[in-house]
Amino acid sequence: MPTRTRHTTPDPDLGNPIRVATIRDLDPLSADRACFALRRQNEAADVPALTAALRALLPAPGTVATYSLEESVAAMRDLGMFLGSIKRHGPEPLDLVPEALPVLRELGSRTDMVPRDTVHHYCTWNPVGARQRMYTGDVQEAYLQESVRMVFPHLRDGLELAATLGDTDLADPKFVLLTDELTQHTETMVTAIDMVVANVGPEFFARVLRPYFEEIDVGDRVLLGPAAAQVPLWLIDLAIWAADHSDPGYQEFLSDSIPYSLRRWRDLYDRWVRTPSVVGRLVEAFGDDPAAAERRSPALRASTEALARLLRVLVVFRGRHLGIARKAYDADLRLYPVGSGGASVDLLRQIIDLTRAAARLARPSSGPAPHERRRAAG
Repeated sequence: MPTRTRHTTPDPDLGNPIRVATIRDLDPLSADRACFALRRQNEAADVPALTAALRALLPAPGTVATYSLEESVAAMRDLGMFLGSIKRHGPEPLDLVPEALPVLRELGSRTDMVPRDTVHHYCTWNPVGARQRMYTGDVQEAYLQESVRMVFPHLRDGLELAATLGDTDLADPKFVLLTDELTQHTETMVTAIDMVVANVGPEFFARVLRPYFEEIDVGDRVLLGPAAAQVPLWLIDLAIWAADHSDPGYQEFLSDSIPYSLRRWRDLYDRWVRTPSVVGRLVEAFGDDPAAAERRSPALRASTEALARLLRVLVVFRGRHLGIARKAYDADLRLYPVGSGGASVDLLRQIIDLTRAAARLARPSSGPAPHERRRAAG
């Protein structure tokens, strides 16, 4: 194999649309044919063939050091398809192919991500069309992957808007414009989940696809497989209300999920977990006398209404998600008690309740009395 010169990548943003398109086009392991054969091997539960294919795809020692950032992501994407497939049929993949461990660790280090594939590898950075990597080849799987693809750029832009919103004065006219733009991006989540409801059957997800997303042992770490929970809508929750209006269960879920995110998103988490949320700032701005606060700053009313629109969309999405989860994890259908990201149906229900409570706090004129709001905020 000819030696390649490592590309310099001063911008580590793996969510950049140009970089996403580049990663989709790449095939550094020459894995196109193997990834297509993987569908048939999974249908036959042919663990020896999957194991042989994973071993054959591993780059030679030293080759990973020549990969660009984009090539490293694409390599992890393709190796991950075989990791999840082998585990779906029973064995720990690195028990069968232990020589994969240093490769995974190096790829994880070079991409500043966990040393296995995530939902972003499986969906966002996955080629489309004839080269699409799929566990089953079923059109329902394709719809599930597309739902994440369509959300990813909107979520990326939405998180940057949330970052700007956190630095914007509540009475600044820009606050309403930013919040409404964030709401528009968030509405894409509702569109995507409606597409999943219409095209992906609960039984297919629960019994056919969900087993491919199991956790695996990677050295001394147990790492979750690709999971919808790794699409961090919860980061928007954190910025808007959850930084100071959450509960221990949701906080633990957030801290467990953040390692599977992109570096920029991990940085935002570290920032937002230590600062007041937008709802928290609004409660403080209205104080004990909302009417007096509005007289001093009439723009607060428009900001409150814009925030209410955003929270309404978040509640709608959470309701749709809960409906899917209830069906997929029904006791008569499920193979696993919790989602592939570690969230239970009970946690999803709690998140809806917390979001609704935050929405009530953000409506001072129609919500509880000021002293009750302050008690809830504490």
